[in-house]
Amino acid sequence: MPRQYPLELYRNIGIIAHIDAGKTTTTERILFYTGKTHRIGSVDSGTTVTDWMEQERERGITIVSAAVSAEWKGYQINIIDTPGHIDFTAEVQRSLRVLDGGIVVFDAVQGVEPQSETVWRQADRYSVPRICFVNKMDRVGASFERTIEMVRQRLGARPFAMQAPIGCESSFRGVVDLLTETATLWDDDLGKDPLSIEIPDELRDQVSSMRERLVEQIAETDEELTLRWLEGQPISVEELKAALRRAVIDGKATPFYCGSSLRNKGVQPLLDAVIDYLPAPSDIRPVEGLHPHTEQPLERPAKDDAPMCALVFKIVTDPYVGRLAYIRVYSGKLTQGSTVYNPTKDRRERIGRLLRMYADRREDITEVLAGDIAAVLGLKESFTGDTLCDSANTILLENITFPEPVIAVAIEPKTAADQDKMADALHKLSDEDPTFRIRVDEETGQTIIAGMGELHLEILVERMLREFRVQARVGKPQVAYRETITKPVPKVDYRYVKQTGGHGQYGHVVLALDPGEPGSGIIYEEKIIGGSIPKEYLPGIEKGVREAAEAGVLAGYPVVDMKIRLYDGSYHEVDSSEMAFKIAASMAFKEGFHKGAPVLQEPIMKVEVIMPEEFLGEIIGQLNARRGEIQSTEARPGKTQSVRAMVPLAEMFGYATDLRSATQGRGVFTMEFDHYARVSDNVAKLILA
Repeated sequence: MPRQYPLELYRNIGIIAHIDAGKTTTTERILFYTGKTHRIGSVDSGTTVTDWMEQERERGITIVSAAVSAEWKGYQINIIDTPGHIDFTAEVQRSLRVLDGGIVVFDAVQGVEPQSETVWRQADRYSVPRICFVNKMDRVGASFERTIEMVRQRLGARPFAMQAPIGCESSFRGVVDLLTETATLWDDDLGKDPLSIEIPDELRDQVSSMRERLVEQIAETDEELTLRWLEGQPISVEELKAALRRAVIDGKATPFYCGSSLRNKGVQPLLDAVIDYLPAPSDIRPVEGLHPHTEQPLERPAKDDAPMCALVFKIVTDPYVGRLAYIRVYSGKLTQGSTVYNPTKDRRERIGRLLRMYADRREDITEVLAGDIAAVLGLKESFTGDTLCDSANTILLENITFPEPVIAVAIEPKTAADQDKMADALHKLSDEDPTFRIRVDEETGQTIIAGMGELHLEILVERMLREFRVQARVGKPQVAYRETITKPVPKVDYRYVKQTGGHGQYGHVVLALDPGEPGSGIIYEEKIIGGSIPKEYLPGIEKGVREAAEAGVLAGYPVVDMKIRLYDGSYHEVDSSEMAFKIAASMAFKEGFHKGAPVLQEPIMKVEVIMPEEFLGEIIGQLNARRGEIQSTEARPGKTQSVRAMVPLAEMFGYATDLRSATQGRGVFTMEFDHYARVSDNVAKLILA
């Protein structure tokens, strides 16, 4: 099948931003102007294409990232609309991993908000080139210049203002393109027919000084243009655009556009910018991976005739068609009915149907070519982050890492009939969401589910009820504490001996325990000299240590950030077994843990509260009372103040109600996980009691 669009006419982009900056609204406008929809969907009335889940429409927030494809001026654009809420950060992370470019949406009144910083850092981590759209220019207090300045200061970016707004706040009507020096107005309600006009007289001076600055910024990114600019030679618009495109793809420049998606102003120039400045799959460096067996570095260029390699970035359980896997094909082509190899699991997979996704609607296709995003039916063993490749040319791409869950609740089925259905539903939901964990508490027999926040778990329980028809009772939220040691234990000598009639049990291990780096988890090393323990018992010892660490020692919370070294032991010709060594290792670990000055650790959240300035003192008092550490306060437009603080998660339950009553309902707050820190002794006593 020949390509419908050449590779250079593809754009894979994501729309990322803080909650409520207008991502979904902007996506809806893009779909309308590209002719994909014939009426504009609205978040408020629940008619959007990409927010298709019932909970998304009821709450007016995006929960799962949705992929849609559109066409603009002969280019194929694959768009992923991502959630803004921190509880669904995994959705943003996995989308950025497979995208070539991004549109970051900012609220023109609020500027850079906490979640904007998080998504910006995530995009930096995956080196995603981006353009920015300053939305809500029609609101009171909106400022294009202030937002650009905040991005420069807070995010350390190099913003290039590409437009000058015509009018501001309620009089915002259009924009002036600084490169081409043309003005555009949106007069009609749907914004379908923008008018080109002369630059208004009152803006001429401002536009010429802004253009001068822009040309200088672009020239600085290219040595040849710098020389010509210094010599005062003219530089054509095409040359400026080409230089800016190179700078954006290299991550040296971030173009800024402005508009108001809700009022249908400014979206078409943004689409033009996607085509002009964001990379095609062929513009970015070949994807890098490792050979699964030899671990030597390999590359795969974005070409149809290269060996096939793709990454699974999302699993969705669809009530009608079963398990869908979203994939990004980096090289080669994937055909329906073919067999591929999954090096992560060392399994072969058969490709069932291939689908082009349009949010929750779909169309069948026969093949997916390099650079494209599609969905596959029929994968049994492949999960988020797994690689699919040609079995003759294997390659393992870098996996996607996700943050650990910080909050847990106990859940139990209401009736015996719900019991089996609940296990099935939880299993399917954890396949979809890598930040959702399930475990059974061995002491109480309860099922514990853990996630990124209260909202995250609330949505998952709701989905169980609606999609899987499972009625369940949910306990109070519990904080996911961790246990660790603070001082080294050079020697723990433990001998497990049990004499019964016939065979006895014998296992003897000598361990050394050390505190590890924060975030390092459990590091286990074997340093056995001279075969004092036979090889066949070693896996049992590691298993014993890891299981004991997971079950916890002080209060049943997982043990983290520890180095365990097995360096000696002995065995008995007849009585030793893998089981005996497993028990010995587990008991030795527990004994050593108590000697290592053990402590509890708790998740600390980065909190930002925005409220009218007259409530500032009260809010600071509230945060201090919740064991918070105030980091900074800052004046915001419209007589509001923003307070940033680090607060333990355990103290943040029910904060929304307290904040509302303290600020007459006018305060809002956002929080996201930052790090784990040691719990103070008096608080630890309460937890352990």
